[in-house]
Amino acid sequence: MKFNTPFRISFYISSLSTILLLILSYFADVLIPFYLLSIIFLVVGVFSYFIIRNYIQRKINVLYRSIQKQKTLNESTLDIERAEKEVSDWILERQAEIEHLKDTEKFRREFLGNVSHELKTPIFNIQGYVLTLLEGALEDKDINRKYLERTQKSVERMISIVEDLSNISNMESNNESIKLERFDIVSTSLSVMESLEKKADKNNITLNFDKIYAPSFVVGNENKISQVLMNLIHNSIIYGKDGGETKIKIFDMDKQFLIEVSDNGIGIDQEDVDRLCERFYRVDSARSIAKGGTGLGLAIVKHIIELHNQTLNIRSTLGEGSTFSFTLQKS
Repeated sequence: MKFNTPFRISFYISSLSTILLLILSYFADVLIPFYLLSIIFLVVGVFSYFIIRNYIQRKINVLYRSIQKQKTLNESTLDIERAEKEVSDWILERQAEIEHLKDTEKFRREFLGNVSHELKTPIFNIQGYVLTLLEGALEDKDINRKYLERTQKSVERMISIVEDLSNISNMESNNESIKLERFDIVSTSLSVMESLEKKADKNNITLNFDKIYAPSFVVGNENKISQVLMNLIHNSIIYGKDGGETKIKIFDMDKQFLIEVSDNGIGIDQEDVDRLCERFYRVDSARSIAKGGTGLGLAIVKHIIELHNQTLNIRSTLGEGSTFSFTLQKS
């Protein structure tokens, strides 16, 4: 007979019963014959075995099957230990799912609060400017033009936020497919730097490569990668130090090129690095809003890189600068 769990438990029960009976007979000063003890041992053992096997384990089998759902089980090989392990694993899985749902709910609340905050500021500004104009400032040529220009800036900020949210939503839902093409990452990087040259000069930031590069052809979506470089370089400009420098470096990694955008700006605290790509997350909210950021740039960058089946890496030291890097397949 296989010494399985029900048999083992029934053996323990009958043994304990016999020992208990011996103890009671000793204190009662009654002698119980050996054959009678043997019969009691066997009867208790057989009875407990069938109770465990046919009732308790049947209940466990039902629970086990409900957890497994689609799995086909062989009940003849099922024992209590295996069922206990399956139940334990199932509990751990449910706990992990509950923690994930809690994190998702927390993120949802933060996201809705951030969206509300981001849109509330330009809406209130527009409302204030319009009310001022309606209350009489519309007739003053100097004031009405100034307030209309401010209203236009607030409208543009709202449009920028909505467009960024739409882009992220499309990328997350896979509604937006990317067309892969062959292009020169050196030429693309140079075009982006040239388009941001005026802004860099205004902030006294120098943009350049760390050295002269030969054409380096990669496979990807050039418009999307241009957007990635635009966001990364733009961030390095607006958060850079006066007289700072932003460099683009390209490394040959056998089958890939590694592209780095590094600066010697204000840097980021390590506690904030892991959350940088969250939508609307800002290290310094007041400063970011003042500089015109929507808090969505790095979230878009992350999604674009993931659409290329690559990963965005961030290294930063507070007060010394930051480096953002990603890889692209060689053409």
